[in-house]
Amino acid sequence: MKTKKPNVVWFIVDQMRSQAIGANGDPNVFTPHLDNMTISGANFQNAVSGYPLCCPFRGSMLTSRYAHNHTVKLHEDYLDPSLPNVADVFNDNGYETIYFGKWHLAGIKERDGRAALRSVPREDRGRFNTWLGYDNNNSQWDCYLHGHDGEEEVAHYRLPGYETDCLTDLALERIAERASSDPPFFMVVSVQPPHNPNMAPAEHRSYQAQQLSLRSNVPKTHEAQARFRLSGYYAQIENIDANVGRLVNELREVNMLDDTHIMFFSDHGDQMGSQGRFGKCVPFEESIRVPFLIGGGRPMSYGGRRSGPAPCLINHVDIAPTTLGLCDMDIPDWMEGFNYSHRRTGVNFSNRVAQEPDSAYLQLIGDRESGYAWRSVVTRDGWKYACVRNGEWLLFDLNNDPYEQNNLAFNTSFRQKRSELNNLLRDWAEKTGDQFEIP
Repeated sequence: MKTKKPNVVWFIVDQMRSQAIGANGDPNVFTPHLDNMTISGANFQNAVSGYPLCCPFRGSMLTSRYAHNHTVKLHEDYLDPSLPNVADVFNDNGYETIYFGKWHLAGIKERDGRAALRSVPREDRGRFNTWLGYDNNNSQWDCYLHGHDGEEEVAHYRLPGYETDCLTDLALERIAERASSDPPFFMVVSVQPPHNPNMAPAEHRSYQAQQLSLRSNVPKTHEAQARFRLSGYYAQIENIDANVGRLVNELREVNMLDDTHIMFFSDHGDQMGSQGRFGKCVPFEESIRVPFLIGGGRPMSYGGRRSGPAPCLINHVDIAPTTLGLCDMDIPDWMEGFNYSHRRTGVNFSNRVAQEPDSAYLQLIGDRESGYAWRSVVTRDGWKYACVRNGEWLLFDLNNDPYEQNNLAFNTSFRQKRSELNNLLRDWAEKTGDQFEIP
């Protein structure tokens, strides 16, 4: 008898940095469900956002191509629907494909950052069998969905409550309706929180701003704002964690947890006052490091054995091939990323670990007006190098300087290391076809 293929759920959040999980060392936040996932699943603590900006990351997430090789190079760019994406592969393998929530790939431009009542044409919805979402919104209590459910078009309607709760409700309803004979599913739950504005249901707002511990790279001039913003940010994350718990519990209740891989990750982080900055788009740790967990599904590996001990730098282009690897599917030639599924399944573990990239390539292509752009490489042994067009910028020894307080880029004692990492960056640019002017 042929074994049914496993299900997959992507639970994607927006602007959550890796450090904001209890299991990853944050002394403030309460994330019991995510912490449990790190124990029974795999926790990729060194995961990076290869493009720390919503739209280009999402283009790479779906296509497994670097942003200079797809059409979403800048904020609010349009994903060319002729490009193949991971949903196509699942469709071709008999899966039901379902997308709920934030899309941000339709090229809709809004001055106030919202496209709440703008429609994404069906041909621009990534060929998911069901797509109920929005392009962009940034208002978690005033969220509208539209799209299609199978062949039926669905007009705009307002979610009745807080966005993360309501999108999780949709996922739970869809799971509860399923029978054992139904085809396997690939489901995406894409929520806006903990993106600003940092509003959360009142029951989760137990964080007192004055009592929060800040990272040591937050300047005193930014402490008050960082504390207030973080109090809401952590409340949003606590709500996210509760909804991940609801998803896990529902899958367990309907006896589907062992047959479903749950992948939890974010598109990028948030500086939250570190380095005197808020938001993303910079190659600092708080912006580029993202949570990346794989839970559910068998085997349970307890203790993170398969995600360590050697760190791995799973990147945005690696998400799709890793997902296909979890389902024992062939990786299409057009995908540029690496398949890290062995870190969860243990299949061919030693050989696959030996083949893993020892560094990750990061970029910001830059806006059309200012031309601000950079490229960066992060190595598995703890070094980071970044440059702007034809100019040096950053060099950090993360093992000895995890908060990036000592920029070594212009320290002549480290010119050999800088040259080594510059050459590594050039190799990445050449290998991926990036024409950026590296110094």
